[in-house]
Amino acid sequence: MNQAVSLSHIPVLSHVRRNHALEHATIQVLSERHRDLRVAGRSSLWGFYLYGQVGSEEVLAAAQEGLRRLRQGQSQMALHRNCGSNFVVAGTLAGLGAFLVIEGIAGRPKSWIERMARLPLACAAATLGIILAQPLGPIFQARVTTQADVGDLRIVSVTQENKAGLTIHHVRTEG
Repeated sequence: MNQAVSLSHIPVLSHVRRNHALEHATIQVLSERHRDLRVAGRSSLWGFYLYGQVGSEEVLAAAQEGLRRLRQGQSQMALHRNCGSNFVVAGTLAGLGAFLVIEGIAGRPKSWIERMARLPLACAAATLGIILAQPLGPIFQARVTTQADVGDLRIVSVTQENKAGLTIHHVRTEG
Protein backbone atom coordinates (compact mmCIF):
# COMPACT_ATOMS: atom_id res chain seq x y z
CA MET A 1 0.00 0.00 0.00
CA ASN A 2 1.22 3.50 -0.81
CA GLN A 3 2.44 5.25 2.37
CA ALA A 4 0.73 8.56 1.48
CA VAL A 5 -2.58 6.80 0.93
CA SER A 6 -2.38 5.06 4.28
CA LEU A 7 -1.52 8.33 6.06
CA SER A 8 -4.59 10.06 4.61
CA HIS A 9 -6.83 7.35 6.03
CA ILE A 10 -5.74 8.07 9.61
CA PRO A 11 -8.04 10.95 10.64
CA VAL A 12 -5.72 12.54 13.21
CA LEU A 13 -2.73 12.53 10.84
CA SER A 14 -4.85 13.71 7.93
CA HIS A 15 -6.09 16.66 9.97
CA VAL A 16 -2.57 17.70 11.03
CA ARG A 17 -1.30 17.30 7.45
CA ARG A 18 -4.14 19.47 6.08
CA ASN A 19 -3.46 22.10 8.76
CA HIS A 20 0.22 21.99 7.79
CA ALA A 21 -0.74 22.57 4.14
CA LEU A 22 -2.94 25.53 5.15
CA GLU A 23 -0.13 26.92 7.31
CA HIS A 24 2.22 26.87 4.30
CA ALA A 25 -0.42 28.36 2.00
CA THR A 26 -1.08 31.15 4.51
CA ILE A 27 2.62 31.95 4.82
CA GLN A 28 2.97 31.97 1.03
CA VAL A 29 0.05 34.40 0.63
CA LEU A 30 1.49 36.65 3.35
CA SER A 31 4.91 36.48 1.66
CA GLU A 32 3.38 37.51 -1.67
CA ARG A 33 1.96 40.59 0.04
CA HIS A 34 5.06 41.44 2.13
CA ARG A 35 8.39 40.82 0.44
CA ASP A 36 10.50 40.99 3.63
CA LEU A 37 8.09 39.12 5.89
CA ARG A 38 9.67 37.01 8.63
CA VAL A 39 7.25 34.50 10.11
CA ALA A 40 7.35 30.92 11.26
CA GLY A 41 4.57 28.41 11.70
CA ARG A 42 3.76 25.27 13.63
CA SER A 43 0.85 22.97 12.85
CA SER A 44 -1.26 21.00 15.26
CA LEU A 45 -4.42 18.93 15.33
CA TRP A 46 -6.45 22.07 16.05
CA GLY A 47 -4.99 24.39 13.42
CA PHE A 48 -1.67 26.16 13.32
CA TYR A 49 0.34 28.85 15.06
CA LEU A 50 1.97 31.72 13.22
CA TYR A 51 4.85 33.56 14.90
CA GLY A 52 5.70 37.01 13.58
CA GLN A 53 4.67 40.64 13.30
CA VAL A 54 1.44 40.43 11.30
CA GLY A 55 -2.04 41.72 12.10
CA SER A 56 -4.88 39.32 12.92
CA GLU A 57 -7.08 40.56 10.08
CA GLU A 58 -4.24 40.01 7.64
CA VAL A 59 -3.61 36.49 8.96
CA LEU A 60 -7.30 35.64 8.58
CA ALA A 61 -7.44 37.04 5.03
CA ALA A 62 -4.27 35.16 4.04
CA ALA A 63 -5.55 31.91 5.57
CA GLN A 64 -8.84 32.26 3.70
CA GLU A 65 -6.99 32.99 0.44
CA GLY A 66 -4.62 30.06 1.02
CA LEU A 67 -7.55 27.73 1.69
CA ARG A 68 -9.31 28.95 -1.46
CA ARG A 69 -6.21 28.37 -3.57
CA LEU A 70 -5.64 24.89 -2.15
CA ARG A 71 -9.27 24.03 -2.94
CA GLN A 72 -8.73 25.29 -6.49
CA GLY A 73 -6.02 22.67 -6.91
CA GLN A 74 -2.94 24.84 -6.36
CA SER A 75 -1.20 22.01 -4.53
CA GLN A 76 2.20 23.78 -4.64
CA MET A 77 0.77 26.13 -1.99
CA ALA A 78 1.01 23.22 0.48
CA LEU A 79 4.81 23.13 0.18
CA HIS A 80 7.30 25.64 1.56
CA ARG A 81 11.03 25.78 0.93
CA ASN A 82 11.79 26.69 4.56
CA CYS A 83 9.65 23.95 6.08
CA GLY A 84 11.28 22.10 8.93
CA SER A 85 10.56 18.86 7.06
CA ASN A 86 13.16 19.86 4.47
CA PHE A 87 15.71 20.44 7.22
CA VAL A 88 14.91 17.07 8.82
CA VAL A 89 15.45 15.29 5.49
CA ALA A 90 18.73 17.17 4.91
CA GLY A 91 19.99 16.51 8.43
CA THR A 92 19.04 12.85 8.31
CA LEU A 93 20.74 12.24 4.95
CA ALA A 94 23.83 14.25 5.93
CA GLY A 95 24.15 12.52 9.29
CA LEU A 96 23.56 9.08 7.86
CA GLY A 97 26.12 9.65 5.11
CA ALA A 98 28.76 10.85 7.57
CA PHE A 99 28.00 8.01 9.98
CA LEU A 100 28.27 5.35 7.28
CA VAL A 101 31.64 6.70 6.16
CA ILE A 102 33.11 7.03 9.64
CA GLU A 103 31.61 3.96 11.33
CA GLY A 104 30.06 1.69 8.80
CA ILE A 105 31.01 0.96 5.23
CA ALA A 106 34.69 -0.01 5.53
CA GLY A 107 34.40 -1.47 9.01
CA ARG A 108 34.77 0.33 12.28
CA PRO A 109 38.04 2.28 12.56
CA LYS A 110 40.39 0.94 15.19
CA SER A 111 41.85 4.26 16.27
CA TRP A 112 41.11 7.95 16.54
CA ILE A 113 43.62 8.61 13.75
CA GLU A 114 41.76 6.27 11.38
CA ARG A 115 38.51 8.05 12.22
CA MET A 116 40.05 11.45 11.53
CA ALA A 117 41.44 10.18 8.23
CA ARG A 118 37.86 9.48 7.15
CA LEU A 119 36.66 12.98 8.07
CA PRO A 120 37.10 14.53 4.58
CA LEU A 121 35.11 11.69 3.03
CA ALA A 122 32.49 12.02 5.79
CA CYS A 123 32.14 15.74 4.97
CA ALA A 124 31.74 14.86 1.29
CA ALA A 125 29.07 12.26 2.15
CA ALA A 126 27.23 14.79 4.33
CA THR A 127 27.38 17.36 1.53
CA LEU A 128 25.99 14.79 -0.90
CA GLY A 129 23.17 14.12 1.57
CA ILE A 130 22.31 17.81 1.67
CA ILE A 131 22.34 17.99 -2.14
CA LEU A 132 20.07 14.93 -2.40
CA ALA A 133 17.71 16.48 0.15
CA GLN A 134 16.94 19.40 -2.18
CA PRO A 135 14.51 17.39 -4.32
CA LEU A 136 13.64 14.85 -1.60
CA GLY A 137 12.51 17.39 1.04
CA PRO A 138 9.56 18.68 -1.00
CA ILE A 139 8.61 15.12 -1.96
CA PHE A 140 8.64 14.22 1.75
CA GLN A 141 6.45 17.26 2.47
CA ALA A 142 3.98 16.38 -0.28
CA ARG A 143 3.68 12.70 0.64
CA VAL A 144 4.14 12.67 4.41
CA THR A 145 3.86 15.98 6.26
CA THR A 146 1.26 17.93 4.24
CA GLN A 147 -1.95 17.08 2.43
CA ALA A 148 -2.91 19.57 -0.29
CA ASP A 149 -6.42 18.12 -0.61
CA VAL A 150 -7.87 19.99 2.36
CA GLY A 151 -11.33 18.45 1.99
CA ASP A 152 -13.86 20.05 4.31
CA LEU A 153 -11.26 21.91 6.39
CA ARG A 154 -12.55 25.31 7.51
CA ILE A 155 -11.16 28.20 9.50
CA VAL A 156 -13.01 28.66 12.78
CA SER A 157 -11.11 31.55 14.36
CA VAL A 158 -7.90 33.53 14.54
CA THR A 159 -6.71 34.63 17.97
CA GLN A 160 -3.65 36.66 18.87
CA GLU A 161 -1.44 36.81 21.93
CA ASN A 162 1.84 38.53 22.67
CA LYS A 163 4.53 36.79 24.68
CA ALA A 164 7.83 38.51 25.44
CA GLY A 165 7.42 40.82 22.46
CA LEU A 166 6.52 38.00 20.06
CA THR A 167 3.18 38.09 18.26
CA ILE A 168 1.56 34.66 18.07
CA HIS A 169 -1.59 33.89 16.10
CA HIS A 170 -3.54 30.68 16.51
CA VAL A 171 -5.56 29.84 13.41
CA ARG A 172 -8.11 27.30 14.63
CA THR A 173 -9.62 24.88 12.12
CA GLU A 174 -12.23 22.13 11.97
CA GLY A 175 -13.25 19.56 9.40
